[in-house]
Amino acid sequence: MANPPTEELVQQWESEQTRLREQVVEQDTEPWQKSPDFSGLERVAGVDLSFIKGDEVNACAQLVVLSYPQLEVLYEESTMVALTMPYMAGFLAFRETPSLLEALKRLRCNKPELMPQVVFVDGNGVFHYREFGIACHLGVLSGIPCVGVAKNLLQVEGVYKDEEHQSQIAALQKGGDSFPLTASSGKVLGKALRSSEKSSKPVYVSVGHKISLDTAVRLTHSCCRYRVPEPIRQNRSSPQETGSWFKATGRKKSIQVIKGTNHEWC
Repeated sequence: MANPPTEELVQQWESEQTRLREQVVEQDTEPWQKSPDFSGLERVAGVDLSFIKGDEVNACAQLVVLSYPQLEVLYEESTMVALTMPYMAGFLAFRETPSLLEALKRLRCNKPELMPQVVFVDGNGVFHYREFGIACHLGVLSGIPCVGVAKNLLQVEGVYKDEEHQSQIAALQKGGDSFPLTASSGKVLGKALRSSEKSSKPVYVSVGHKISLDTAVRLTHSCCRYRVPEPIRQNRSSPQETGSWFKATGRKKSIQVIKGTNHEWC
């Protein structure tokens, strides 16, 4: 895992991103998305992958499903996984998406009535080097609407954390205020959102799949009690805690890489 990916592997990843990018839908596709109060939306999920300090192989894949608009926990899972792909900036999805897909697959098999109608991903979507971040990757492969919410600004396509950006952040006066993240090409790749009155530090929202940017921003704000939306914030179990349980019981789950869109769903 410490070895960087080979040039051949990187080329394969780039080709796969280009192929899957063509399948991303950046418009609203569900009736609830068109409702001012998201009428019809009942379940929202958040996914994340967290790591044990100093360990590049073992991680904790987390999935939580909340009721909407109450934002109460309906389902949660934390699973220790063994990662099979190295990390490289811009290709995070190839390292993390397989285990997140497996978590959604287990939910569909075991509790299909709790499948989420939208998934919040701790990372970027279209706001990415090749406009295909982990939220897009997960959305296309799962077929579920996804929203990317990043805590830190990805400096890409002419978007920089410079004085202008800082002044735009300062101009966000209240929760729900936002400004566009515009690429050098003129395309809006995402928005910086002041998600809560309790925090002046924004989050960075971008389309993952099957949702428009304006709807993604509005939904993110509606799911925020604090800075980070509840579906992501509720992934509370640390990898150390989950890892200790697996170590004590002698159990460990190894996640297999899922290629393309041919993974089996129950």
